[in-house]
Amino acid sequence: MILNRTVILGLLIPFIGTAAGSLGVFFMRKEMKLTVQKSLTGFASGVMTAASIWSLLIPAMEQSSHLEKWSFMPAVVGFWLGILFLLFLDTVTPHLHMHTDKVEGPLSSLHKTTMMLLAVTLHNIPEGMAVGVVYAAFISGSANISAGAALALALGIAIQNFPEGAIVSMPLHAGGESKNRAFLGGVLSGAVEPLFGLLTVVASKTIVPIMPYTLSFAAGAMLYVVVEELIPEMSSGEHSNIGVVMFSIGFTVMMALDVALG
Repeated sequence: MILNRTVILGLLIPFIGTAAGSLGVFFMRKEMKLTVQKSLTGFASGVMTAASIWSLLIPAMEQSSHLEKWSFMPAVVGFWLGILFLLFLDTVTPHLHMHTDKVEGPLSSLHKTTMMLLAVTLHNIPEGMAVGVVYAAFISGSANISAGAALALALGIAIQNFPEGAIVSMPLHAGGESKNRAFLGGVLSGAVEPLFGLLTVVASKTIVPIMPYTLSFAAGAMLYVVVEELIPEMSSGEHSNIGVVMFSIGFTVMMALDVALG
C-alpha cells in the first residue's frame, strides 16, 4: 500500500501533540500542581470518551446497518475484544500509575520511572490503533469516513496528548531525571501511536472486511484506559470538581471537532 501525505500527516499529528507537550519540562516548574494534573487528565478522559463514541462506535454501527435491529452486534463484539486486549496487556506488563507506589502486573525490578513510562505507553497503544483504523476506513471508503472525520480524531487525540506529554515528562524530571532525559521519555511514550497507527493502516486490506469490529475494538481499548487509569487519577485524593469540568470540556471539544470536520 502507498501511503499518501494526508494519511502520513494524520498518523503523525497525535505524536506531535505528545512531543510538544513534553517540551513543558523546559519551561515549567519541577513539579506540576495536583489540580493541574487532575484538570489535564479529566480533559484527556473527555476527549477519548467522545472519540470512542462519535469517531468509532457510531460509524461501526452505521456500517452494520444492513443487520437492521442487530446492527449493534459487531460493535458489541469488537468493543469487548478491545476491553479484553487491554486487560491482557495490563496484566502481563509491569507498570506504575501516577500517585501510587503499587506496581501493577507481574513483579519486576524495573526502575520506577521506567514503569511509569510503560503505563503511559499502554495508554497510547489504543489511541494509535484508533487513528490507524479510522484512516484505514477512509482509504478503503468502506465506512463512509471522510478525510475530515479522520483528521478530527487525529486532532482530538493530539489535543489531549499535549497536556499528557507534560504529565509524563515533568514527573520524570521531579523524580530525578535530567530535563533532556525527561523530555525524551515523554516523546518516547508517544512513539507507539504512529507505529501502531501505521501497522493498522498497512493491514487495511485485512481489516476492511471486519471494519465494524476493528472500529469498536479501538473504542473498547480506549475506554478501558479511561475507566481503569484516567478517571481514578483525576478523582484521587482530595475531592475536586475540576476533573469533571475538564472532562466535560474535553468531551465537548472532541464532539464538536468530529461533527464540524466530519
